[in-house]
Amino acid sequence: MKPRRSILFCLSVLLLLPGAADAAAVEHVNPDTGLSSWKAQGDALSFELIQVLPDYVRAVYSSRGLPKAVVDKVSSYCVFGTILRNLTDQPLSYRVADWRYITPDGVRHPIRTKSEWVNEWRDMGIAFRWSMLPDDQTYAVGDWGQGFTTIALQPGSRFALEYSWTQGDKTETRLIEEVRCAPAEPPVSK
Repeated sequence: MKPRRSILFCLSVLLLLPGAADAAAVEHVNPDTGLSSWKAQGDALSFELIQVLPDYVRAVYSSRGLPKAVVDKVSSYCVFGTILRNLTDQPLSYRVADWRYITPDGVRHPIRTKSEWVNEWRDMGIAFRWSMLPDDQTYAVGDWGQGFTTIALQPGSRFALEYSWTQGDKTETRLIEEVRCAPAEPPVSK
């Protein structure tokens, strides 16, 4: 194959691969807090995970007057601030129930949804819905949303996150590898 044809062939193969236009997630460490975030931004969706310390989760839920049992349970999870943004010129949708976290042993686990938390709290007589990422949403052009995503792992645990979205009749799935839960205590400043 001639060099020019070879380059064109490689480019056309890359364009046909699912997700080839989407960049891998980039980890950023906040120099002030020592906490990490991961951002994957492709042609369709910007997806960001931000570590949240257990003490911050306790403070958020305690300040809302929630019972200690609720505060303790939510803060025992690995919690991330999650931000999603539609970057396309068409609506796109997601469903947290379709997402999975994959532990180092290769096991895929469902992510606890907002509805599961809200139902548990309602059964306890608590009418609280704020803070968690909605179970599913459709974002119009330029729309974005945010909320907490909870993973049933201990502080400092590592996992991969498989997330997906749908646009029209096509579902896209991506993987963010080497995600870490926030540590139990704030990182020590240097």
